[in-house]
Parts: sequence; C-alpha cells; structure tokens
Amino acid sequence: MTAKSTSTQPVWQALQQRIDVPVATAFGCIIALLLVGSFYSPNFLSPEYLLLQLKVGAFLGVIATGMMLVILLGQIDLSVPWAVSLGAMMASAATAYGPLGEFLAIPFGVLCGVTLGLVNGIGVAYLRIPSMIITLAVNAVAQGLMVAYTGGFAPVDSASSAMRFLAAGTTLGVPNAVIVWAITGAAAVFMLKRTTFGRAIYGIGNRESAAYLSGIPTQRVVMLTFALCGGLAAFGGVLLAGYGGKAAQSMGDAYLLPAIAAVVLGGTSILGGRGNYLGTVAGVILITLLQSILSVMQMAEFGRQIIFGVIIIAMLLLYGREAVSR
Repeated sequence: MTAKSTSTQPVWQALQQRIDVPVATAFGCIIALLLVGSFYSPNFLSPEYLLLQLKVGAFLGVIATGMMLVILLGQIDLSVPWAVSLGAMMASAATAYGPLGEFLAIPFGVLCGVTLGLVNGIGVAYLRIPSMIITLAVNAVAQGLMVAYTGGFAPVDSASSAMRFLAAGTTLGVPNAVIVWAITGAAAVFMLKRTTFGRAIYGIGNRESAAYLSGIPTQRVVMLTFALCGGLAAFGGVLLAGYGGKAAQSMGDAYLLPAIAAVVLGGTSILGGRGNYLGTVAGVILITLLQSILSVMQMAEFGRQIIFGVIIIAMLLLYGREAVSR
C-alpha cells in the first residue's frame, strides 16, 4: 500500500506542475457562471452576448495588466482609479487643440499616467515609502488636481476619432477593444517570459534582497514597473473615454477592486513572485461575467464591492497560508 502510494506521488506532482490549479479553477468558475447566467437569460450563451462581454472586459483587462505587474513585485497600486480618470480627461482635453491635439490625444493621456506611475515608483523604490501609502496619497493628489482643473464638473471635451475607433469600432467583426487587449496581453507575456526585465520582476517579488545581491537593479525595475502600471491604467481610461464618447469625473473608481480581484483570482500571488498572464485573463473574464450576472440580478453597487472585497480577503488568507507552509 505504501509502495503504491509512493509510486503514484511523482505522477501527481508532475500533473500539478503541468496544470496551473488556480488558472484551471478560474476557468471552471467561468463555465459555472455561464451555466448560472443561462438560467436568468436565454441569450446569456449567445455568441453576440459573449462577444459583448469580452468587449466590456477588455477595458478591465488592460487595467489589470498593469496591476498584475505591480502585484508580481509584492506591491500594490491604489492610484489606479485616478490614473484611469487622468488618462481619459487629459486625452479628451487634448482634442480641443485642433488636428495636432487629435493626433497626440492618446499618447498624451498615456504619458500623464506614466508620470503618475513614476511618482509612485520613485516613492516606493527610492524613498522606501510603503506602496499602499504612497499610491493612496498620489491618488488623492491626482483627484484634487483634476477637480481643480475641471471645476468639479465633467469636462466638455470629447474623445478623438482614434479613441472612438479603438474602443468602439470593429475589425472583421471583432471589437477593436478586444484586439487592443490581446496585443497588450501578448506584449506583457513576451516581457515577462522573454526579457531580463520580466524575470527581474519575478525575482524581486520572490525576494528583493536576493535579487539585489544577484545584480538586478531593483530600484530601477520597481520604478519602471509602477510607471508601466500607471501608463496602462491611463490607456484603459483613454479606451473608456472613447467608448463613452467623453471622459467623466471618477470614471476609474469602479475599476480598483475588480482589477485586484481579477489578478488574484487568476492565481497571481498577492505576496509577489508567482503568477502568469493566462490566469489574469481568466480572472478578468470571471469578474466581467460575475458583474453581468449581478446586474441581471439587480444587485446594488455596494453589494458588488462587498463581493470583490470578500474575494480579495479570501485570496490573501490562502496565499498567506501558502507562504507560511513554504
């Protein structure tokens, strides 16, 4: 009996190495949600509705890509809400300056988010301020600056034609927002798997002191990772402005908890150093479907926030136990 169990143990370990359990669990939950949703609406499983959900999830997917990079470091970015709003509002404001403003609207909005991320990165990497504190403070500063800029009202500037095309247009029947998310995800996978910078992110997340002793410029990597997170959050805001036709105050507030929940649901350790992008894709789809079902059930916004918070707490408890066991 013992000999048999011992012989099967390497097989089970090999299966665990080949199958990413959190990712498989996330995809299993997606199938379960699709079945549950079909009971509430017969159109829930139609190709048109599923494609619409992918389009809606693409905005969260772009934002969650940057959040995943920061979480892989073992850090957190709480400035995402106003990085999203900053990118959307600045890109929309640029369109008021004629053809040149239309052309520069998207890069200008993304650059504003990168600048916000650089401030976060400098605070975390060089000033050694906890990421939760500095990003929350930067979020408040960005909010104050935007309220001062707009006078407390939604800006009257409209999205550029390029922003509308990327967010609301289609190519060969596929929403452009989904294509943009796919390109963003492919670039993130290439960076994490094929570049020294990506491997450095994993190394810092596992143990920053060991990464530093191995020759990795940890401060620079942390700073640039936060800049990427800010840029991707702002790009998500640019897409949202293009989808809605204009920017709006606090349009990013609804994306903080879902972005974190999508990343941790996909198996990325909130403690850093472990995770893959396929899991984040599964987490984004799962969160999008969950939001759709909650909307059909007419659950209030506070109920959705409670659910996302419970998910994050549960994953924190799970990863905390794994860290202690290791």
